[in-house]
Amino acid sequence: MPVLPSHMSPDLAFEAAARASGARVVAGLDEVGRGPWAGPVVVCAARLIAPPPPGLHDSKKLSARRRTALEPLLLECCEVGFGAASVAEIDALNIRRATHLAMVRAVAALPVAPDHLLIDGNDRPGWVDCPHNLIIGGDRRSLSIAAASVLAKTRRDRGMMALAQQHPGYGWDTNMGYGTKAHREGLKCHGVTQHHRQSFAPIRKMLCQ
Repeated sequence: MPVLPSHMSPDLAFEAAARASGARVVAGLDEVGRGPWAGPVVVCAARLIAPPPPGLHDSKKLSARRRTALEPLLLECCEVGFGAASVAEIDALNIRRATHLAMVRAVAALPVAPDHLLIDGNDRPGWVDCPHNLIIGGDRRSLSIAAASVLAKTRRDRGMMALAQQHPGYGWDTNMGYGTKAHREGLKCHGVTQHHRQSFAPIRKMLCQ
């Protein structure tokens, strides 16, 4: 996989190229939550319909406060669709196929069906039936994907914070379900919940003990 420059900032080059090839509705697509041990995987499809706010970047490069501040601004300048796959779907399908299912749902939730998709990553989904680009590091290269990245992240984080209120002790309000030390200690003390991905090796191992 190529290494992208750390100073790279997203722009509208991919969007412009898609429109130059005849596309009228271009949307960026990104997911959050493939790696956590708990909670759903969430996808956002975002179509820029107005200039994006300054400072928009890959969600991983932004603080939680900055992502929260950007969210309402992005919802004003984007048409968006959200999709998610539940823990049960992740366990039944595997995380890759569940992520593709969430992508289908996100695209279907857009107000206007896209005729070109900009998809973060290099995993070619079989469900795509329109022209598309697979863009490694897309959230650092395309403003549409960066918008989707931020909106998916804020949506999923809110959900994990709500689950943390129901299941204190795992640190989900800060680790968002990832396998941190606090999460591992919570599993030792409180066991596995219905929100844990039993198909993931660390959780499966605990259930077998």
